[in-house]
Amino acid sequence: MNRKLIRTTLAEVKNKGRELPPQRERVNNGGAPRHSEGPRGGGGAQQAQAAQSAVQVRKRVPPPNETNAEIFYYKKQIDAHTPMIIVLKDGEEIEGTIEWYDRGALKVNRKTAPNLLLLKHNIKYMYKADEREAAE
Repeated sequence: MNRKLIRTTLAEVKNKGRELPPQRERVNNGGAPRHSEGPRGGGGAQQAQAAQSAVQVRKRVPPPNETNAEIFYYKKQIDAHTPMIIVLKDGEEIEGTIEWYDRGALKVNRKTAPNLLLLKHNIKYMYKADEREAAE
């Protein structure tokens, strides 16, 4: 699978924040736009319908609950048999390769010790073993 990661620059994000959304016509409780004329003024019903259909407000769609970033990361490390360092909440470091994962656990294969099933809620963070060696 060939996926491209789209990265925005800080300048693009700042420019988006500066753009002002188009102003919408204010609507009263009945859905008709506010006019200086009374409700019986010339053609008010047609104007009200036209304005009401033009002012329909789209509701914002909430962001997805799952971005699949975690799944993509685990799959990449499993396929490449990448040696990982997994640091638990108590500070213990476990080195091995991830064999499989599910919603709440990781199966870690180790060369010098028995394989482990780690519950995700006990994991503080993880990183590639190559990164530790590069930092030293």
